[in-house]
Amino acid sequence: MSWQQRIEQTLHHRQQQGLLRRRLAVSVSPHASLALGEQHFTHFSSNDYLGLSHHPAVIDAWCKGAQKWGTGAGASGHVTGYSPCHQLLEQTLAEWLGFPRAILLSSGFAANQALIFALAESSDTLIADKLMHASLQEAATLSPARYRRFPHNSLDGLARQLGATETKNRLVITEGVFSMDGDQAPLAAISEMCREHQAWLMVDDAHGVGVLGDEGRGSCAQQQIKPDILVVTFGKALGVSGAAILCSNAVAEYLEQSARHLIYSTALPAAQAEAVLTSIDIVRQQPEYRLKLAQNISDFRTLCLQQGIALTDSLTAIQPVIIGDNHRALAVAQSLQSAGYWVQAIRPPTVPVGSARLRITLSAAHSTEQIIGLVEALHHAL
Repeated sequence: MSWQQRIEQTLHHRQQQGLLRRRLAVSVSPHASLALGEQHFTHFSSNDYLGLSHHPAVIDAWCKGAQKWGTGAGASGHVTGYSPCHQLLEQTLAEWLGFPRAILLSSGFAANQALIFALAESSDTLIADKLMHASLQEAATLSPARYRRFPHNSLDGLARQLGATETKNRLVITEGVFSMDGDQAPLAAISEMCREHQAWLMVDDAHGVGVLGDEGRGSCAQQQIKPDILVVTFGKALGVSGAAILCSNAVAEYLEQSARHLIYSTALPAAQAEAVLTSIDIVRQQPEYRLKLAQNISDFRTLCLQQGIALTDSLTAIQPVIIGDNHRALAVAQSLQSAGYWVQAIRPPTVPVGSARLRITLSAAHSTEQIIGLVEALHHAL
């Protein structure tokens, strides 16, 4: 079969299964609003959990940073792309999150892959939650290490895998908040199990940092643990873009020597680092954003309960409504859009087969009236 035939057959098959994905050029505005052409919607599909992507101080910091540092870093951090602003952001992250060092990368995807590819060797074992992010799944699969998985959030499953592996170096990988289900890992119990088995623990807290814990320090702070390695991203609650690996001095030095995603990529623009610094300051100093988000989550769940809308046990900003069938999920999402509410249908392979869903995400930017309207529209669509 030629490439052309293979491509056409794959696209046709995905179309028949309701799995074809398309990018749409939308305009996102403050107050959780979104426009597609001349159509306007209330936006419930963003990871901008605190609404900081349109915060005037964050925007001003980026603009002033561009004036000071230019629009791009111009090189890898190992050449000339590492500025005093990058250094300050790494130091701020390390102090805020309680680690000796932080290493900046361009995205959470890059950070996860940089870490696994640099760290894992053939004599090592990676033990991961089955629902961990695609970036981690791919890196673990392609690494030379043994790769084992345990059922989602199953302590018994993790214990079995730890007991069945005899390699000296074992890295347990999980997430603080899972991106499609919105549930949280039992980090305290996992951390204790890792200590008992002398395994390292890595937590990807992309959806927890900035939202959970004292000063928004995230899932690990909320559950009072300190993993060996923590990955955080800036494109969710912090409202910007980029990521960081938090770790020991030795691991940071090792990554500086070995992490190809770090060594061979142009560094983040310093202006972007300025914006992230401002977002961190807002998160730490202004808890009202987190409190507003918590109230919105509570209001949404209460209203859904009153309308008989089935939800999962998630208590985070990610509130999935499981539909099951791909075509049905798309139809419900379209019904919500017709009512003026932008909610994406998430289908396999992003989620397991048979669990297509609406991934509703709440933000501190949503008003009570917007949430009431969404729940009413959802009730009618279902």
